[in-house]
Amino acid sequence: MTDLLRYGSCTLEQDGCATCGDVAIPVRVVAVLGGGAVCEDRLGRRAAIAIDFIPDVRAGDVLLVHTSVAIARAERAGGAGEEGER
Repeated sequence: MTDLLRYGSCTLEQDGCATCGDVAIPVRVVAVLGGGAVCEDRLGRRAAIAIDFIPDVRAGDVLLVHTSVAIARAERAGGAGEEGER
């Protein structure tokens, strides 16, 4: 999971506070379960994340998360980020 460091050093446990700042935490999708996903940060901590705003999420994608909600896809599983997909 150390490859998530290229998106910043934030973790689910220490940097996910909505009242302390606008921090997006990079996480890798472990599994997709309906409208949510199990995701893991760079330290291996897992959390349930809402993926309603991001279409076609799949295991291996890197998402940027704020307060347990995915707000952007940083990298597609096995490929480029969103900019590279266009």
